Amino acid sequence: MTEARSDSRRMTISDPQVMRAMAHPARIAIMEYLNSREAGGTATECAEIVGLSPSATSYHLRALAKFGLVEQAPSRGDARERLWRVPSGSVLVEAGRDAGPEARAAEQALVEAHAVRAMERTRDWLRRAGDEPAEWYDTALFTDTLVLLTAEELAELNEAVLALLRPYHPRRRQGEPPPGARTVAVQYRTVPLA
Repeated sequence: MTEARSDSRRMTISDPQVMRAMAHPARIAIMEYLNSREAGGTATECAEIVGLSPSATSYHLRALAKFGLVEQAPSRGDARERLWRVPSGSVLVEAGRDAGPEARAAEQALVEAHAVRAMERTRDWLRRAGDEPAEWYDTALFTDTLVLLTAEELAELNEAVLALLRPYHPRRRQGEPPPGARTVAVQYRTVPLA
């Protein structure tokens, strides 16, 4: 839901209508896919990822474009082909401390949609883990750790973890990925307990 990066362009979204638009599972998958590809992708390519028809996927792309969450990308040479991409920069989604009930509800729906996606990935891994090569099976990690921190220390921890992840983001990686590289879902959350 929230991606903090040090980019020159940063979009903060607190509008409940935009958050609700982003909370659709197909739109989450589309944005994730496009965010992983520098050149963007077509509605047909996105449709393969989300399991919808290209026309249904085009509808979702237009809805995302309406809010500036995706945009048309330069053509790959075929003028008939319409490419979409996530604008460069980061997107920070938060209702804000003083948000009203509508914004809070929209933010919660978006967070829950992302949590469902993360859990689906975890369940998928567990179903197929035994069939994975040993090097992947042995390096997958599930951890749930409680730590004692001040707010300042938590901010430092968050930045350190995000800094560790940045070089591996598909759009930031220099050159081609090494042979055998796979997309890996990294879920990182820090939430203060009561």
